[in-house]
Amino acid sequence: MTELSNPTGPGVTPAPVSASLEAVPKPLEDAMRRRGFDDLTLVQRAVLAAESDGRDLRISSQTGSGKTVAIGLGLADHLLERLSGPPHPQPGPSVLILVPTRELAMQVREEFQWLFAGVRGLRTEVVMGGTSVLMERKALARNPQIVVGTPGRTLDHIKGGAFSTAGIEHVALDESDRMLDMGFRDELEAILEKLPAQRRTHLISATFPSGVRRLADRFQKEVLHIEGTRLGAANADIEHTAHLVDRRDAYAALVNLLLLNEGGRCLIFVERRMEASSLATKLSGDGFPVQPFSGELPQAQRTRTLNAFRDGTIRTLVSTDVAARGIDIPNIELVIHMDPPGDADSYVHRSGRTGRAGQTGKSVMLAAPRIQRQMTRLLGAARIEMEWAPAPGASKVNKQLRKRFRHEMHQRLSEENQLSQAQLDYAKGLLDGRDPAAVVAHLLELAQPKPKREPMEVREPKAGAPPSHGPSNRGFTRFSINWGEASGATTNRILGHVCRRGQIKSPMVGAIEIGSEKSTFDVDANAAARFEKLVKRRDPRDPNLRIVRTTAGGRSGETARPKRSGKPAEKRARGKFKKPFNAKKPRKKA
Repeated sequence: MTELSNPTGPGVTPAPVSASLEAVPKPLEDAMRRRGFDDLTLVQRAVLAAESDGRDLRISSQTGSGKTVAIGLGLADHLLERLSGPPHPQPGPSVLILVPTRELAMQVREEFQWLFAGVRGLRTEVVMGGTSVLMERKALARNPQIVVGTPGRTLDHIKGGAFSTAGIEHVALDESDRMLDMGFRDELEAILEKLPAQRRTHLISATFPSGVRRLADRFQKEVLHIEGTRLGAANADIEHTAHLVDRRDAYAALVNLLLLNEGGRCLIFVERRMEASSLATKLSGDGFPVQPFSGELPQAQRTRTLNAFRDGTIRTLVSTDVAARGIDIPNIELVIHMDPPGDADSYVHRSGRTGRAGQTGKSVMLAAPRIQRQMTRLLGAARIEMEWAPAPGASKVNKQLRKRFRHEMHQRLSEENQLSQAQLDYAKGLLDGRDPAAVVAHLLELAQPKPKREPMEVREPKAGAPPSHGPSNRGFTRFSINWGEASGATTNRILGHVCRRGQIKSPMVGAIEIGSEKSTFDVDANAAARFEKLVKRRDPRDPNLRIVRTTAGGRSGETARPKRSGKPAEKRARGKFKKPFNAKKPRKKA
């Protein structure tokens, strides 16, 4: 559906979506039909049907719903008119598209290249970290109509005068929520302030959290809100399952899942790049063709790894969340969350790598019992129905592999396969003087393919979750912070704030549990005393955030009550955070 949203009023008026492939400009329609399109997705229809009349677009649609092509359709009339008209008085590009990752930048260029293949004279260039600045400057000197870039490198080129922004009439921020999460707020604001005042500014995202809305409200005018798919709708083709496993049995559960997905593409998500590398090495040692993927890899290696995953040279990729956005690999049958996602948006984007373009897929999360309630709340926020089931054990895997082999055997026997007379004569010779059933049983045993490794036993986790307060692991001390989901807290944001403020490394932080109004986390007991001393100081960046040690009973170990401010208790606790999404200053790898 398409929704018209008055930026100054609360009302939302739905409008029907009737656009079809015939409504697409002819050069783009031909390209889409050659690509195999016979219809448009909901978000593509919504963009075409919207009568924007020069208004700024705010497009919300789930991952995998065809947003990149929708952007191209929304820009088509402007680009076709500009190319067919007289030379523009302003040099440089007329369209700038900003994206959070290098992979998404390359994907946008590839999508635009085939979509606008029938439009003569249209050139798209990409600027991004990890590539040659000199080569990019040469490409920009050829005056492309469209520039796609990551924020940091784009701002560098603008400041260096590599291309003029005077002629830009459209700027689109794709995956805008992710760019803010990655700490690109300052770069985005600097870029937008250098663009002409008379321009159209479009935001595209699966979700629009408060930080994105604040940025949008600053730079967008007369907003037209286009909703392609409601939250969770694009995940309708994905089967969501969660397995409760103790951390020590997580690898065994992972191996069994990969054995059950034999021959299919699988994307495994972990939290940190070191875990991606070590897990990939361990899986490779067990015979699985797998590669790690993270933002720390050189760009050339990232490109080679994705190409190998795309062409099937490797069937499994172990990745950080850098692959959760902008990775459009066809036919990924399985997504495994080895480390749970930090928030609902992360889960939606991770799982959205499967079940794309009308295909079905599976998303499986491995979760420790102590975070089951947290994950249930997180998934509820994403409107995802998760089935909680025991992790597959060795006996179940062996049973499924035998069942799969027998199904393939029956299918082969039902087909009219041409056998030579020599083959038939040899078979008769084997049966001569022997029990036919015994011969067949022996042959079946020999024919059944051997798995890459034997399935592993997975112990049933201990019933019930430990108390949510007090140390969750031996050797850790628990602290609480007055920052919860209601104020935009996520696991990654709390981790970044805690490490910065307490001057500790991330491996020294244990379990993090996000609550509605406050959250708790564990700190290595050896560092707890110094950490507690440091965090007692008022933080100039986020002065309303308070961190206190919790006692074994779960109450705050705060020795002095904060001064009353006259505000309601809830408002004092939550405060008015200046930049809650900027509490973490992550490395900008794009």
